Amino acid sequence: MNVIVIETPELGDRSYIAYDKGVAIVIDPQRDVDRVESHLESLGVELAMVCETHLHNDYVTGGLELAQRYGAPYLVGGGHESLFSCHEPHDGETFEVGDMVVTAILSPGHTEGHVSYLIASEGSPPSIFTGGSMLFGTVGRTDLVSHEATDRLTRAQYGSVRRMAFELEADIQVQPTHGFGSFCSSASTSGVSESTIGQEKTTNIACVTPDEETFVKTLLSGLTAYPRYYSHMGPLNRSGAPSPFLLQAPPTVDAEELRRRLNRGEWVIDLRNRREFAESHIKGTVGVEHNNSFTTYLGWVLPWGMPLTVLGESTEQVLRAQRDLSRIGIERFSGMAIASEALGWGLEMESYRAHSFTHLADRLREDSDIVVLDVRRIDEWESGHLEGAQHLPLQDLVERIDEITADGEIWVHCAAGFRASIGASLVSRSERQVILIDDAWENASKTDLPLVR
Repeated sequence: MNVIVIETPELGDRSYIAYDKGVAIVIDPQRDVDRVESHLESLGVELAMVCETHLHNDYVTGGLELAQRYGAPYLVGGGHESLFSCHEPHDGETFEVGDMVVTAILSPGHTEGHVSYLIASEGSPPSIFTGGSMLFGTVGRTDLVSHEATDRLTRAQYGSVRRMAFELEADIQVQPTHGFGSFCSSASTSGVSESTIGQEKTTNIACVTPDEETFVKTLLSGLTAYPRYYSHMGPLNRSGAPSPFLLQAPPTVDAEELRRRLNRGEWVIDLRNRREFAESHIKGTVGVEHNNSFTTYLGWVLPWGMPLTVLGESTEQVLRAQRDLSRIGIERFSGMAIASEALGWGLEMESYRAHSFTHLADRLREDSDIVVLDVRRIDEWESGHLEGAQHLPLQDLVERIDEITADGEIWVHCAAGFRASIGASLVSRSERQVILIDDAWENASKTDLPLVR
């Protein structure tokens, strides 16, 4: 048996293809199933089963679409009401797929009906696909179902991970879905790219924490905010979302149409590098640099259902961004333009400066009345912040932007510059005088800026 890992760094997740002797099992596929199909074709294998460890909170699955296309059995953990036909495996149930044997292990905690799948084939090491249960060094977060269920699910997570760690063979490869940057992880993973049951038994937080009460207290105290679009993923996955239409570019807009959309208050996203956006952009647009954090943070701040027009460096970049956002249920853009062309259409332009924490320290010596806006999460703020700064997490900025009390300069920072660049563009869009601090937070301590720890 061989295992292909399909990385989705934009969301911090992995999908998998386990295959042996011409047949394959797909585990936790993302919505853009053409990536899976490309592997199946190149391997020359037939899709024989699709396994879902749980109904996902951080992306729209492509599992149902794949199962229907290939007429394959679709296994989905229970504890939910879905609008499609699937098989809900029970604990210990086994399935033969060619020479591979799949054993379902109920592992509630991340969700109510979470299932891990142990897949074995004679002559090769087995793998267990643990979804949001056992991650590398940590576990999936337990607060995504409901506040009322969190304590119970946290205790279930402790038992599920320990059961696998102490009952399964040490050489089994652990293949989690989350833990590579996804907010579905309860904490940062151990930084390794692979692990085994034996390694997790000695390093995983659920295994090294001596008792359940300590585990619950430790896990819950470390949970941070998660993207608000998560609340839409469950309903989309329960309804059985079809494959997105990815290959056709959205319709192009001209200057007049772009002006009308901006005047209506629609979101026009500029995908260019944040420094280029700061130097010159069309007034009213929002700068969201297209990188691996693009999907998570645009999905976090964008009002759900808002039509999106996109300015990209190329049609190919727009298509990549459209694919990225389709994974969280944001469908085809309502319009696009090439940024370099749109900048020359004669629409009203604006710009703002991008500086460092050193520049901020210099500026504060000149004018102590300027406002510093910190758009990091609350846990980051509580771990240390600039004395006198205002705190508005990026995800709250759209709704609370009127709380910024400033008549003059507003200097916006985060931990590395990316979130601050989105925040700065939103502040600028609200007719404020803004400066982007495009700098790493740790550099603030290298200045004489006063810090509160």
